Amino acid sequence: VPVFIVAGLLVHCVFLVSIFDIYFSSPLVHGMTPHQTPLPPPAKRLVLFVADGLRADSLYELNSNSTTQAPYLRSVLENNGSWGVSHTRVPTESRPGHVALIAGFYEDVSAVAKGWKENPVEFDSVFNESKYTWSWGSPDILPMFAKGATGEHVYTFCYSAESEDFGAEDAAKLDTWVFDHVKSFFNSSKSNQTLFSALNEDKVVLFLHLLGIDTNGHAHRPNSREYKENIKKVDEGIKEIALMIENFYGNDGKTAFILTSDHGMTDWGSHGAGHPSETLTPLIVWGAGVNYPQKVTSQSFGDNFLKGWNCLKMTLLLFAQADIAPLMASLIGVPFPLNSVGTLPLEYLNNSAHFKAESIFTNAVQILEQFKVKMSQKKETTLSFLFTPFKPLSDSEQINFLKNVRLYIQQQKYDEAVSLCKTLITLALEGLSYYHTYDRLFLGLSIAMGFVGWTAYVILVIIKTHTNLTKIVRINNKESTVLFYSFVFVGMTIVFFLSIQTCPWTYYVYCLLPVPVWYAVVREFPVIQDLTTNLLSLHVSQSVGFLLVCTLGIEILVFSFFYRSTLTIGLLIFAGWPVITQMWVKAKTATLIWTLLCALLAIFPLMPVVGREPNIPLVIATGLLTLLISCFSLASLCRSENKYRNDEDLKVYFCQMLSITLSTYVVSSTHDSLKNKQGLPVLNQVISWMTLVSSSVLPLRSSTFLFQRLFSILLSLMSTYLLLSTGYEALFPLVLSGLMFVWINMEQEALQHYGLSLKPKLAVFNFAYATDITQFRQLHLDDIRRSFFFVFFIVTAFFGTGNIASVNSFDPASVYCFLTVFSPFVMGGLLLLKVVIPFVLVSCAFEAVQVTTQLSSKSLFLIVLVISDIMALHFFFLVKDYGSWLDIGTSISHYVLVMSLTIFMMLMNGLAQLLTTKRLELLKRTKHHSS
Repeated sequence: VPVFIVAGLLVHCVFLVSIFDIYFSSPLVHGMTPHQTPLPPPAKRLVLFVADGLRADSLYELNSNSTTQAPYLRSVLENNGSWGVSHTRVPTESRPGHVALIAGFYEDVSAVAKGWKENPVEFDSVFNESKYTWSWGSPDILPMFAKGATGEHVYTFCYSAESEDFGAEDAAKLDTWVFDHVKSFFNSSKSNQTLFSALNEDKVVLFLHLLGIDTNGHAHRPNSREYKENIKKVDEGIKEIALMIENFYGNDGKTAFILTSDHGMTDWGSHGAGHPSETLTPLIVWGAGVNYPQKVTSQSFGDNFLKGWNCLKMTLLLFAQADIAPLMASLIGVPFPLNSVGTLPLEYLNNSAHFKAESIFTNAVQILEQFKVKMSQKKETTLSFLFTPFKPLSDSEQINFLKNVRLYIQQQKYDEAVSLCKTLITLALEGLSYYHTYDRLFLGLSIAMGFVGWTAYVILVIIKTHTNLTKIVRINNKESTVLFYSFVFVGMTIVFFLSIQTCPWTYYVYCLLPVPVWYAVVREFPVIQDLTTNLLSLHVSQSVGFLLVCTLGIEILVFSFFYRSTLTIGLLIFAGWPVITQMWVKAKTATLIWTLLCALLAIFPLMPVVGREPNIPLVIATGLLTLLISCFSLASLCRSENKYRNDEDLKVYFCQMLSITLSTYVVSSTHDSLKNKQGLPVLNQVISWMTLVSSSVLPLRSSTFLFQRLFSILLSLMSTYLLLSTGYEALFPLVLSGLMFVWINMEQEALQHYGLSLKPKLAVFNFAYATDITQFRQLHLDDIRRSFFFVFFIVTAFFGTGNIASVNSFDPASVYCFLTVFSPFVMGGLLLLKVVIPFVLVSCAFEAVQVTTQLSSKSLFLIVLVISDIMALHFFFLVKDYGSWLDIGTSISHYVLVMSLTIFMMLMNGLAQLLTTKRLELLKRTKHHSS
């Protein structure tokens, strides 16, 4: 058994990691030479303002009284500069957004694991190519670009990480800090000749990272007064800085200004996914070398999200976020960042047609250089007779393109040159993608073969060891040896082919994995023969009906990942299960409660995703309801026979009830305190963390009688869940647990209904004595239904209160009882805990179902493994790296979720056993008996 579990964990870890190698490996290549426009640039210096978390509509739309939130920027886009919207990519987070803006490429998924401060891959940026860059702002963003720079020419000035407090009185002070420090920096340069000389050089960049809008958006939502006031303060600050810089340089007309944002924000104050409110960011460019506003009478918008904007008299320009890096490089005349995949937006440039043609030609050559490096890398690692080049950009085609563009420029046919360069850029980007995904089909097939082989092997193990369908037949030794050496030969052939192509070591893992898996399957050939004979002896209608029901069940589970309402349909079908199977005749009360709770739980997937609007009174009401239920259960326990309880158990219950009371109070007072802008009270923070720690220990002190232990687990987890709740989701674990308690009873009825076992008395059932191996029975067809129920409840636990496959469904307000200072990993950990709590409740109930129905945990768990692996195979083929960024993000997270679920269920199985069967005994005091 341990060997099987270790093998299962390893196989699933390989399946999980493979998706990142196959679909999302780093696109970066190294070894290119820098290219810059040969003509003199229009600007000597560039000022980049990034208003973190600023939505495009928040800046551009007029208020209800037809006034603007940013009068200075409004006047700039109407009179002095060009404006537009940049489309960001998923994930809409600060780090990938800034990398796209400043380095010109979209960061790969590997950056997620490295956090915000480290560079997982070396990359070039506009800052690195500049002569000097000075930057002010957040310690999470600035060091990233200074660390990757060559030489000491990128300088950073950051405030402390503790300043990023969601519960602070006014987060706009973060932006005020930046503006004040920039002013004092310029003032100090007047008395510092070295600094003054450096500031007067060419190719200078000044970067102001403004985090206040993002922080206020998280804390108060983008439609709040605080968010809008912050935009006004940023507008005033930009006006002051722009005037000060113009005066400092004597209005020489050589300064270019850019205002943009790294990402937007949802109406409920989060970001990370692909909703237009997150992906559409503003861009306003003015100053040296920038086009003046182009007046138009009307514009058509392809995106409904853009339609309500009252700026229609000026041309709106739409482009990708990575296009801003080439724009900055062109304005100040630095080489385009080596890894940039952006296309220079010529519409923003106010320069000669010759300059525009030369600039876009430099852009095309720089992207073509990346294509050539990528092609040569792939050529080196592929056998010459197997190598298929990207035909539209063969060596001769490349030479033709470059020759024709140069000829057009010489003949002053600039429009033709620009058109040809854009075609070359499009083809080079397609070619980069072609070579980047060159091995995808081959690796995908290897993993799919491994998946199918592993699932087939688990089904054979179930049939062989946990059913009476087959008789044990020993395989002939000679046949066994031939089989073994055949698979060894296949493995060696694969190794030979991979080694002569100098493939990375991960390719060996993916390609060799199916070999031992299929060897294990073929070894069980007698079991396959027996199974086939048994299946053929059944009626065709029975077999087909059974397969259809299984297929329908799994498809419902897969659909629920895309449409949460599918869970509602499933739960309503579950509600009718006792009626369909005629079980209600013997258990009318249990059936009625089961039907009511299924219907009640079915409401949750229809509710809007958590985070739309906080509802603290509902959380408080849930806390009081939990206390009321605790009082009733405590009263019934006190009335029960003496042998089923002791004073120690009552003390534990009282502690847990006190914990629920404190949690309810903390939620209420923290919300009031933050509403009044008084920050997070220290006492509340201490109580929250103590509740979190105690909730993992208290259940282990309670009685191991079935319902007493399960109820103790519920009370402990509810106290933590209340602290992490902001609305209706607080009720979810309570309803789910109610259904779980009834499920345990219903499974007893099912056991008796099918005549598999006598009905044990659940009230006296003790987890601590429930592991007698002689009591275990063989699997029955109804056990597949039992396992399916478990997987369905697990998926309901995940998606019941929100689509956790999407980053933006989390409300940052959920963690405000624990901390308000920005800390991505602690906050992420607490949000993960919130997701895990319903998961633990279902796992503990399933543990109870296993032991009360006299099944070994291994047998039911193997069926669960088969169901989740078939789901995972679905999602493996549904993974996308094209289309809308929301689709891409969703497809990755679905696959990762199902694979994590399988690995997680193995760990949860162990945790559920620990929580239900173990009892923590404190040192007992010696009792003195008087004579």
